[in-house]
Amino acid sequence: MKTRITELFGIKHPIIQGGMHYVGFAEMAAAVSNAGGLGIITGLTQGTPEKLAAEIKKCRGLTDKPFGVNLTFLPSVNPPDYPGYVKAIIDGGVKIVETAGNNPQKWLPALKEAGIKVIHKCTSVRHSLKAESIGCDAVSVDGFECGGHPGEDDVGNWVLLPRAAEELKIPFVASGGCATGSQLVAALAMGADGLNMGTRFIATKEAPVHDNVKQAIVAASELDTRLVMRPLRNTERVLVNAGVERLLEKERTLGANIKFEDIFPEVAGVYPKIMVEGQMDAGAWSCGMVAGLIHDIPTCQELIDRIMTEAEAIIRGRLADMLAG
Repeated sequence: MKTRITELFGIKHPIIQGGMHYVGFAEMAAAVSNAGGLGIITGLTQGTPEKLAAEIKKCRGLTDKPFGVNLTFLPSVNPPDYPGYVKAIIDGGVKIVETAGNNPQKWLPALKEAGIKVIHKCTSVRHSLKAESIGCDAVSVDGFECGGHPGEDDVGNWVLLPRAAEELKIPFVASGGCATGSQLVAALAMGADGLNMGTRFIATKEAPVHDNVKQAIVAASELDTRLVMRPLRNTERVLVNAGVERLLEKERTLGANIKFEDIFPEVAGVYPKIMVEGQMDAGAWSCGMVAGLIHDIPTCQELIDRIMTEAEAIIRGRLADMLAG
């Protein structure tokens, strides 16, 4: 399948594995890239620029296909060594970067000079237009269904994607709630040029996370996520568990007076406990409503092949038959 995204990134299929904390390691990115999609290493998960450089080198040894690095720009009292991470990406010869969080404008000149294509994650049309105006090559449009941070507008992809298509000139992919070939076809019909999948890729054989995490996603329905940290205007969609219930109770009890320190036990340092150790009630971890559409744990190759086969069958069969007359 040929779209503006496959052309831009030099990939076979218009499917991107988004950056995910404690999931986006070399083996995950390589498996997706080898299957014809675009694998992404999560930069900040590595901990230091030196470790990111090592992870990029490791990924190069696992695939000869294009892969990218996610770099999330967060407001922080002690910010990560962003100049070091950017240097590691450039020195590592990576040609695709997925940016997220704050406006990446400050870092674009260095990335562009190195010939790097930038796709920025956005949760609204206005942010997408800003990304386009500062020189991003593409955007990932995140609907309200997505795991992680859906923003504060609460607009689902059924409206967000066609709105983005009305306004944007650069290519964009649908993100949030994506797992199937039928959704790829729908996204293409609404003007997108591909899919970005997060939660669906966690439930794959190659995902370097504890099996408890994969089983929890398969067992969950579309009703099993919750929105946390909304009173702090840092809304995150997470899979419900005992830790999340504790967090939500604090939000109900403290109301407008809640501070980040109040929920520290449920959100700080949680990812290693869950993703590595499989302590599923440790606290809040990002998971999308798409869990309701995830029923198995295939390899990345099996998953991407399934999506593309289903998409082609719908386009050539069901939709084409409707026009036959």
